[in-house]
Amino acid sequence: MPRRQCEAVSGHTRLCSQAACRPIASTREGSKKLKKHLTTNTVCHTVYGVQWVMHSMTIEPNLFENIRMELRRGSLILAVLAQLRTEQYGYTLRKALAEHGMEIDEGTLYPLLRRLESQGLLVSEWREEDKRNKRFYVLSADGKLMLKQLLTEWKSIDSSLNGIVRR
Repeated sequence: MPRRQCEAVSGHTRLCSQAACRPIASTREGSKKLKKHLTTNTVCHTVYGVQWVMHSMTIEPNLFENIRMELRRGSLILAVLAQLRTEQYGYTLRKALAEHGMEIDEGTLYPLLRRLESQGLLVSEWREEDKRNKRFYVLSADGKLMLKQLLTEWKSIDSSLNGIVRR
């Protein structure tokens, strides 16, 4: 059936192919058909609108969060290496990073420390302090060299991004 402008109710101007939207006599049966159509039509448009809004709202935050975490992941390595120019144990390292706005969970920090140590960038040592054994970390000679190279690269990236963003 061809779509045409609905003439059943004044103000109802959607293009419609529903039989109930054809001009109808003001009978009880015609009124029921019109109510059924308007209710179905209203529900369909409402559901579509809600789904569109929910879809656009759920994708946007997830996408931002994923990209933000990816950006932050690389920055955390640099922050940890820079902070470990002086010897620290895990808790004090977390605290120092947080004080500078780089909060990190234990579940992220300790595997990162183990990985950096296995790559030869850190050295660690168990010591007793305040009657507790603590593992202290500090940059190795290779770690100091890597930090210097990464800082040079970071400054170059920062300069490039500032030039791009300020345009």
